[in-house]
Amino acid sequence: MTDLPVTHDLRRAGEPAPPPADRVSLTYEDRYFRRRKLVTEAGRAFVAEFAATVSLDAGDVLVLPDGTGVAVAAAAEELYAVTGPDLVRLAWHVGNRHTPCQIGPDRLLIRRDRVIGHMLEHLGATVSEVVAPFTPEGGAYGHGRTHAHAHGHTAHGEHAHGEHGHGEHAHGDHAHD
Repeated sequence: MTDLPVTHDLRRAGEPAPPPADRVSLTYEDRYFRRRKLVTEAGRAFVAEFAATVSLDAGDVLVLPDGTGVAVAAAAEELYAVTGPDLVRLAWHVGNRHTPCQIGPDRLLIRRDRVIGHMLEHLGATVSEVVAPFTPEGGAYGHGRTHAHAHGHTAHGEHAHGEHGHGEHAHGDHAHD
């Protein structure tokens, strides 16, 4: 057991919550968990524990047992900024590789991946290294994550990636997150 305060209280951005007195900055990966020890920017440690895995979003508030609100922020990460004359087409190719993507009016932000970066450059994109908060689009069926999709699944939930159109640029190590 732990002597740290444990919270189960998550308020989504826009829901009524106590004004945040502190903040926790987490990467995209670190914002996806069921139970995790967190440390605020002021050094306060606590455990966030939920009945099921959650995807925290920037702007959410964790409410500690004493009523203190802790804001969730997206931490700066090493990313690629993708620009080009046909951003919609480039976004389609990123999505076809199940790559989390933050879509802006004039650029896409994706995690640094040499293979995806090379593919995008081959398609005419300009790919630049940046460090920025990463808040990619959520999936069509889930809150905050892009892994809720189906293609060629068997009765046991497995699926073959060679059967859903990754083409010649496919690589076997992409993730569904």
